[in-house]
Amino acid sequence: MIDIRKLKELVKLMVNNDLAEIDLRDPDEQVTLRRHGENVVVPQMAAPVLHSAPVAPVAGAETSVAQATAPVVAGEKIASPMVGTFYVAADPDSPAFIKVGDTVSEDTTVCIIEAMKIFNEIKAQCSGTVTQLLVENGEAVEFGQPLFIVTP
Repeated sequence: MIDIRKLKELVKLMVNNDLAEIDLRDPDEQVTLRRHGENVVVPQMAAPVLHSAPVAPVAGAETSVAQATAPVVAGEKIASPMVGTFYVAADPDSPAFIKVGDTVSEDTTVCIIEAMKIFNEIKAQCSGTVTQLLVENGEAVEFGQPLFIVTP
């Protein structure tokens, strides 16, 4: 059985060193990890199936499908630094970190991305006004996928 702690450490190693792929083999198991739009974890043995709970709407998250599917406007993109599940707030009862029209600075937390049961706060890393939210709460996101558009 693959140790989840080892997988988490390998994912951290990949992110910290900007690695695209790791392939580990020993007589009992093989693990291949890939990033950049491909499957993240591809174990070569039977693995337990994880089911996610339905995502409840978050108070203050004023996102609509029309807004999420609208054409991308000019501005700076805040992209996902990892593969995971996008959340607009810390929990379903909390208000959204930011919404369209809010002003952000480089250290403003804009969302949380859950990856392998670890909740990662994502910072804006730019300054300006949020003009567009590109993903829905609870949606799976890919590495490099644009999440928000910020106009300086």
